[in-house]
Amino acid sequence: MIRIITIEREYGCGAAKIAEKLALRLGWKLWDKLLTEEVARLANCERSAVASREERRAPLYYRLLKSFALGSYEGSSASPIEMLDADSIVRISGQVVERAAGAGNCVIVGRGSQHFLQNRNDTLRFFLYASRHEKVRRLISEGEAQAEAERLVDAVDQERAAFIKQYFHVDWPNRSVYHAMFNTDGGDDTVIGAILSFLEQHQPDAPPAASQ
Repeated sequence: MIRIITIEREYGCGAAKIAEKLALRLGWKLWDKLLTEEVARLANCERSAVASREERRAPLYYRLLKSFALGSYEGSSASPIEMLDADSIVRISGQVVERAAGAGNCVIVGRGSQHFLQNRNDTLRFFLYASRHEKVRRLISEGEAQAEAERLVDAVDQERAAFIKQYFHVDWPNRSVYHAMFNTDGGDDTVIGAILSFLEQHQPDAPPAASQ
């Protein structure tokens, strides 16, 4: 029985809205912004601090600062400084993803969830992408200036690729980990329909998802 869906995505392809609609159709819990909030709660910091760092590598200066801070405690009985870097976020994110998966009936967006859960047989993993033109168009419709939208489309995906390479040691997207990859250019409802069809094929004894 499939109880978990993970959705990895290219930036600007509309995956957040698709995941939200999908979770609503299924009556499942959505772990997207909620995941960020839970990581922030466990790290005892502001949500914005996590949101600005998740799915990114820590900058070199931050890694050097952490090494210096930890090194200064060598040989002392004091506890090391707790720093919110990429390593900490990945560790806590993994804990939250595993807990969400344990509860089941959930849609999890990004944060390496496709790799954290790749050995579970109750999980379907999808990758959503779109043409560059469509990604830029979506971002502009959400309020971004064209130049900034074009910059973000390239920069965010480059950082996600580097993040996945560093922490999971595979290229991004790692095609072999996904059950299917969908182009969102055809619209949200087309992608959601394809995912639901795929879900039903993997659990034929389950009742079909309710229509809106």
